Amino acid sequence: MEKKIIGQVTVEEKNEIQALFERKNGLNELAKILTVDNNELYEKLVKDLGETGTKFQSWWNRMSDKYQWESAEGGNWEINFETCEIYLVQQ
Repeated sequence: MEKKIIGQVTVEEKNEIQALFERKNGLNELAKILTVDNNELYEKLVKDLGETGTKFQSWWNRMSDKYQWESAEGGNWEINFETCEIYLVQQ
């Protein structure tokens, strides 16, 4: 696996994606234990997961447009929450 630094975001931008990242992970964990029996809560979870996923992807799209990050076929971007650095990761 190859990983190289291709850019950096501001602390505010990092905070935005970190909040979405943590929310997405929390919702995914909740989805593992929540059963369809609790229909109302399940529907709310599915809706929230969808909205959070959309906001998460939207952040990456906005930032890549703003900073013109390098991309690669089959590669993906990652962020280091401590340094605000963006990496291009390729298998």
